[in-house]
Amino acid sequence: MHASFKGLLCLGFALATSASFAQTKLRAWNIHPEGYPVTEAMKSFAEDVGNVTKGKYQVEVFSNGTLGDQPKAVQMLKNGEIDIAEFSSGPLSDAVPGIKVLNLPFLFKDSAHMFKHLDGKLGERFAANLKSSGFVVVGWYDGGARSFYCVKPINSVADLTGKKIRVQQSDIYIEMVKLLGATPVALPFKDVLGALQQDQVDCAENNLPSYESTGHFKVAKNVYVTSHVISPEALVVSVKLWGKLDKDEKAAVMAAGAKSALLMRDLWNKRVLSSLDATTKQGAIFVKLRDASPMVRRMGPLYGKYMTDPKTREELLTIVAD
Repeated sequence: MHASFKGLLCLGFALATSASFAQTKLRAWNIHPEGYPVTEAMKSFAEDVGNVTKGKYQVEVFSNGTLGDQPKAVQMLKNGEIDIAEFSSGPLSDAVPGIKVLNLPFLFKDSAHMFKHLDGKLGERFAANLKSSGFVVVGWYDGGARSFYCVKPINSVADLTGKKIRVQQSDIYIEMVKLLGATPVALPFKDVLGALQQDQVDCAENNLPSYESTGHFKVAKNVYVTSHVISPEALVVSVKLWGKLDKDEKAAVMAAGAKSALLMRDLWNKRVLSSLDATTKQGAIFVKLRDASPMVRRMGPLYGKYMTDPKTREELLTIVAD
């Protein structure tokens, strides 16, 4: 073999070996199934990160909570056991009390109102709270409008009294249900369908795409459309990973996150419409809350807790005054 050709081969091998060692595989967690808006937006994020870092970082998206349920995944990301995740604000706020206000019932009018604040200075303040606790926000996703759905008909707030209602493991959700005169039952998301089927719970509460994608509508056909919580979800990376990125890589990851957030919101709006159509065709019955004021009045003690802190009170007043 010619010496110069042999040298080129050795150089090529060395570069290839160096590139393979330089490549870092990242694990990204989410609780939703394939094809869900969150999953598709995260896959887009993963592809963009791979492209802009020229393959240095390869993100693998693990869906359906395969690495653990949401409360466990929150701790895994905080400990650096996973690198990227998409969390709803309920369990996340228990790890980061400074963002609990985002879960208060009837805080936002709709998603547009929510993102007006989260894409601005208020969102930066919430992101700072999250970062100090180990979570770097790279995109705000849409958690949708949550409503109650039950096995038996629900036509008024009074019909919720005495019901066993599944909630996320979140202080605010637990107290909210108690103030409605019902019994909160904190269960992992994956266990809700079985609990409804086995009469362990009478109702659950979630957004419409989750209601449809999980098959909950097959058991709990009665939806009481309260839109009691309109909350964000967050695409986050671990502080451990963030510390390894250089300045350009951080900017690239932030840009990919912002892009994926816009994609997710668009996919979400389309999925809400298709979920409504699909569940209605399969027998789901929707009863809309006509007057939210009786529910809002019952939430008085919950609001009172958060109004005592000056910083939180300022955030609340900023949102509700808009």
